[in-house]
Amino acid sequence: MTPERYQRLLQVVLKRQNNLAVVLENVFDPHNISAVMRSCDAVGIQDIYVLNSKIPRHKKWGAKSSSSAAKWLSIHQYTDVDACFGALRKNYERILTTHLSSDAVEIYDVDFTQSLALVFGNEHEGVSAEIRALADGNFIIPQMGIIKSLNISVACAVTIYEAYRQKKAAGHYDLQGLPEAKFNQILQEWGITTRNDGEHR
Repeated sequence: MTPERYQRLLQVVLKRQNNLAVVLENVFDPHNISAVMRSCDAVGIQDIYVLNSKIPRHKKWGAKSSSSAAKWLSIHQYTDVDACFGALRKNYERILTTHLSSDAVEIYDVDFTQSLALVFGNEHEGVSAEIRALADGNFIIPQMGIIKSLNISVACAVTIYEAYRQKKAAGHYDLQGLPEAKFNQILQEWGITTRNDGEHR
């Protein structure tokens, strides 16, 4: 590995955020999932949860959309809702779904500096009632047009870039975002080994 490549990978993993994740519920099109992965990589989200409780488990993602982003992310695939939410509750303080409801708040009123898992639903039906019942609240992206919906990958990108804006302003990208054990795990997965003194090579 060249020194330039090493520095590039090290700087990327230093910016990864441990307190923000994206959850995709029964998203049908693998190209939509891949586009979400690319956006997550861009803002430093490491963990994506793919829940397929009503559609077959995905075997691969759309390579053109992801530009190989999947290999740099931690993809957690589930076919059981309870198992997925058990993992989310263990790792994140709140779970929010994107859903147009009377109690939904705009993304600009969400505090993205807290520990959050953000759920985006199926292309046709959105987040299911079952998942909404398990979550802590709903959020929406304000829109002025006639068509009150966005493509899921676009909706995710808009949302997590608002999260990026807030987290950057709060200084979250100025410090190592991942706990040490996970930080070293990702480094090893990316081909950077660690010495006992914690330095990287």
